[in-house]
Amino acid sequence: MSILKQKIAIGLSGGVDSSVAAWLLKQAGHELTGLFMINWRDTTGTLSGSCPWEDDLVLAQLVARKLDIPLDVVDFSETYKQRVVDYMFEEYRRGRTPNPDVLCNREIKFDLFAQAAFQRGATHVATGHYCRKDTITIDGIEIHRLLAGVDAQKDQSYFLCQLSQQQLASAVFPIGNMLKSDVRRIALENDLPTALRKDSQGICFVGKVDLPIFLQQKLEAKEGLIIEIPADLNAGKVVGKHNGAHFFTVGQRKGLNVGGKAQPLYVISTDVEKNIVYVGQGENHTGLFSSATFIYSDNIHWIRSDMKMKPGDEKRMSVRVRYRQPLQDATLVMYSDCLFIYFDEPQRGIAPGQFAAWYIDNELAGSGVIAV
Repeated sequence: MSILKQKIAIGLSGGVDSSVAAWLLKQAGHELTGLFMINWRDTTGTLSGSCPWEDDLVLAQLVARKLDIPLDVVDFSETYKQRVVDYMFEEYRRGRTPNPDVLCNREIKFDLFAQAAFQRGATHVATGHYCRKDTITIDGIEIHRLLAGVDAQKDQSYFLCQLSQQQLASAVFPIGNMLKSDVRRIALENDLPTALRKDSQGICFVGKVDLPIFLQQKLEAKEGLIIEIPADLNAGKVVGKHNGAHFFTVGQRKGLNVGGKAQPLYVISTDVEKNIVYVGQGENHTGLFSSATFIYSDNIHWIRSDMKMKPGDEKRMSVRVRYRQPLQDATLVMYSDCLFIYFDEPQRGIAPGQFAAWYIDNELAGSGVIAV
């Protein structure tokens, strides 16, 4: 870390990553304050075994006590519902596949949380994300670069693909240069209360959920047809029924409840207007793969304005459309109203609503919401 002796607020989540991030900052001599966020209180659709926020808070308190730092609790649940969960419901209603974790980072962790940190006198905001930040100067202007984490298996830069220069300016990522195994080792060696805790799964701050049950809080179940499309993409046939096309996404296998097939069925597309789910046999069905996708100009975000493409520009970059997907070689072409991404190899399970993020080497250059 390049910053020295700063007043830093760190988001303590009750997990091992934020705990070790806090320990590193404390060891470096920074003036540290812990903040615990309550962003979701409703347990509807939450699966057993998912840790509610009360358990997370207890562990965050134990970590703060171990490190001898203050811990404040901030409740953003109402705004989280408005900015993240309501957005998610609306996207599914439209037959799209959102990534609420990306929105959570842009709208909550690096917006509301940062504001709460600054109100408490902090100059920087730290999290336990596996990513890195680098600051360079071009023509006398500071530019913050968002870099992939050193641990390729844990790199979380994708989740931060919508952050702005202003948000990155105060961000600190203490474990971005570390492997997960080293984070666990430090936690064990220093008896941190979260040392053996499993990594969280599911929707950011909501937890692991039964998605159809969760979505039925706002989306009405309605019976429709499941139509199987053959590998040659000729006319299909009805093979079953479902309870709402908006509950399904491209590439999904579970929840179709259609048996008697030589290979498992996968969702290859949905039509929420006609309430039809189209499926195909096998994980390599032709309908699951796309060689290109595009993003409307209004939905494109550049981390750095000096990297912004103009109409007519064409660049080679690496792209991913979901977390932990290996980076894929592609050509990006900017048109007047949209950005096209042409992949060198066809990609499986691209769905409208997903975020595509593009990189130059290890630097995340920009992102956008996939249109189709």
